[in-house]
Amino acid sequence: MDCNNRTIKLAHLYPETMDLYGDVGNVVAVKRRCEWRGIGVDAIEVRCGQAADLSDIDLFVMGGGQDSAQVQVAEDLCRRGGAIRDRIDEGAAALVVCGGFQLFGVDYTTSDGELLPGIGVFDAKSTAADMRLIGNVTVRAQLRRWGDPDSKMTLDVVGFENHAGRTILRENATAFGTVSQGGGNLGDGTVEGAVHRNAIGTYLHGPLLPRNPRLADHLIESALAHRYGASEPLGALDDVVEMDAHRLAMTRAADDRYDGRAHRRAS
Repeated sequence: MDCNNRTIKLAHLYPETMDLYGDVGNVVAVKRRCEWRGIGVDAIEVRCGQAADLSDIDLFVMGGGQDSAQVQVAEDLCRRGGAIRDRIDEGAAALVVCGGFQLFGVDYTTSDGELLPGIGVFDAKSTAADMRLIGNVTVRAQLRRWGDPDSKMTLDVVGFENHAGRTILRENATAFGTVSQGGGNLGDGTVEGAVHRNAIGTYLHGPLLPRNPRLADHLIESALAHRYGASEPLGALDDVVEMDAHRLAMTRAADDRYDGRAHRRAS
């Protein structure tokens, strides 16, 4: 089914507070890749204390932030948690990075020992550690659009981690992927992020989507499916620049020769 003249609705959660390391670039990438295909993006920005209708959202995007930023938004996010979970349970997509990933879990314990409740999209608990994990990361991700078993694909995803948090995936959680290079959720180079239906949580900054165009398209396809039901795959774009950036980042990650140890003490 032709995607032209279609529109997805995107909610950018706390854009001014949760935008560590340029995570707003993920929203820019979605908008631009939709524009190139004639797909509209009706985007709203959700800020603390402001009214926002989340009953018709197809894609949620949230970036990272330091502990102080997470403290600012946690209570407001929890008030909206039911609406967000309802949309994700019915197939809406999400990309939440670092602090956003932690607050989409069960809870996060800050470096000061404060327990911030999450909204429980992912069955994961996070705690601040004494040492930061810093460096390029590559992840082998197995993804499929929820409800469409034929959409399964394997992606090599690359990004940059800079986090003191350690995230434990509990019984009902599924990792975003396995770490090929870098620290990941626990700094042990095993697994990275989490997925639930069409929602992705990850520690990968960069921003992530400009250097991983197929992942961006996966989120767009999931958002379109949420709004319109099954549709034809997105048409290919000329991703020469994007894939050059992807390959360069993969090379830099390989050159890091990460040995599983944290890079420096958290400040």
